[in-house]
Amino acid sequence: MKLPLDDARAPLFTIGQVSDMLGVQHAFLRRLDQQDIVRPSRSDGRQRRYSRQQIDQVVEVRTLLDEGLTLAGVRRVVELQARVAELEAQLAQLSGEVRAGSGREHRRQPSDPA
Repeated sequence: MKLPLDDARAPLFTIGQVSDMLGVQHAFLRRLDQQDIVRPSRSDGRQRRYSRQQIDQVVEVRTLLDEGLTLAGVRRVVELQARVAELEAQLAQLSGEVRAGSGREHRRQPSDPA
């Protein structure tokens, strides 16, 4: 049985908990949400709920900001990272299909020997 704590994408942490864990202000986390950089889930009461994966994203954003990027620059980096991940997944799928296809061709026997 998989527990919610085992799922890195489960929205379990409140803005206060994340703020305390990372030593950041609530306003910083709200700004990341408003800027579409880290979008937490919402509870039924519309409170922000962060997953472990999103907490890792906030840490990465802080690192990029500390390196001198603006929020707009960070948003672009995050968008590009997501696009690269998407393209890598497509490439892996296509590579698997090519390998499967070439395996079938190698097993086929020619019907007319040369």
